[in-house]
Amino acid sequence: MDMQISPSMLAADFARLADNVAMVADVADWLHVDVMDGHFVPNITVGLPVVEAMHKNTGLPLDCHLMIADPDRWAPDYAAAGAANVTIHAEAASAPVRTLREIRSLGARAGLAINPGTAVEPYSDLLPEIDMLLVMTVEPGFGGQHFLDLVLPKLARARELISRHGGEVWLQVDGGVSEDTIGRCAEAGADVFVAGTAVFGASDPAAAVEYLRRTAQAAVTRQAAR
Repeated sequence: MDMQISPSMLAADFARLADNVAMVADVADWLHVDVMDGHFVPNITVGLPVVEAMHKNTGLPLDCHLMIADPDRWAPDYAAAGAANVTIHAEAASAPVRTLREIRSLGARAGLAINPGTAVEPYSDLLPEIDMLLVMTVEPGFGGQHFLDLVLPKLARARELISRHGGEVWLQVDGGVSEDTIGRCAEAGADVFVAGTAVFGASDPAAAVEYLRRTAQAAVTRQAAR
């Protein structure tokens, strides 16, 4: 599949959120919205009202990443609010199958996220229940962290499991994705990339999105030619 870029609104200027969305509206594939509750991670960001407002005011699909306690209770509400994808954390969900199926029943794609220290193999049985697997490449909770290279082998294993499964499951990476790291992620098998500082910290966010996509695609092309 084509490489997809999902700019993270965590790195945007919250006082100028609509303006920041407009900067990437013509080039981004998704808008990545990090929802943090101060319990599952030590940070608090946005919630349902912001997601509902964004859904009403942008044509880009919203990719909601729920870094919250009790996602089984709250995840369906984000799908109902207009999120095109809702990702829950494996470490936080008590009834992941039920929750993932409910997200899908509301018309959204369902994603499952795992932290850097969480093995991917125990969750391979959930691949039929998801549309996207998110492998965190930093510890969740704060933007602007340095990319953890140690996660790359796990990313490659995740791609192997997805290929063995045979379904159309996207493989997303989130954390420290930049022009210096996106190629390695693409070579390891990722095809959806969350980038925050690399996009909204650039002088031209739209050009940054396009450059990241080209860099990822070039890495996959080079790998295929080897």
